[in-house]
Amino acid sequence: MLRAILPAVRNVRVKTIASASVSRALSTSARRSSDALFQHRDTAYNNPKIPFEFNKENMPRAKEIISHYPPQYKKAAVIPLLDLGQRQNKGFTSISVMNYVAKLLEMPPMRVYEIATFYTMFNREPIGDNFVQVCTTTPCMLRGAQEILDTTLKHLSLSTPGQTTKDGKFTVIEVECQGACSNAPMFVVGDDFYEDLTPASTKKVLDAFAKGEKPKPGPQSGRHTSENSAGLTALTEPPYGPGEFCTEEFR
Repeated sequence: MLRAILPAVRNVRVKTIASASVSRALSTSARRSSDALFQHRDTAYNNPKIPFEFNKENMPRAKEIISHYPPQYKKAAVIPLLDLGQRQNKGFTSISVMNYVAKLLEMPPMRVYEIATFYTMFNREPIGDNFVQVCTTTPCMLRGAQEILDTTLKHLSLSTPGQTTKDGKFTVIEVECQGACSNAPMFVVGDDFYEDLTPASTKKVLDAFAKGEKPKPGPQSGRHTSENSAGLTALTEPPYGPGEFCTEEFR
């Protein structure tokens, strides 16, 4: 029995050694300069010497946010405070905003930098008055998101996402899922969702913002929320139980 097995074992060993001797090409990622990474470089518009602090409207709000956490854990307020600072700073989280939040929360500045450069909600460069975020994740792409992105860029005379118009009114970027998949394709402008977009309605929304107006957010197709083409087929009556106390606005 042993004599019968040994030749087979030798063959396996020889094949294994032969396979191991075959060279394999190594794949490497493309080189990127440090400027392409999330690192700070002082500029005329973004350097630590530019003063920043919460104004009289936002300071009470900041204190209220901090009060939600035990004193020893107030650093947990860093994300909402960075968001508040970004909003006050015209949509841009500068190094001064980060340093100020670090001082307010008694955190090492590096801990704030780590958070601000990790989350894409914090803009590390100035943006236009209207921040257009076009969703191109699968559900939107299947329903024409590429055409919406192309229409947006062409209508604003931009060549690629990430650019700002010459008049400073619009910045357009391409983003991942924004959670309105049933109403795809869509984009966000500021804090508002504009859904069920077509090239025509996309231009209409952008033109309204260009005039300083605010178009009505939500579906641009005429439907109220995300009901299907047959209209509402569920929740057509006020809910029973505790739901009966909901205000008419939320029914």
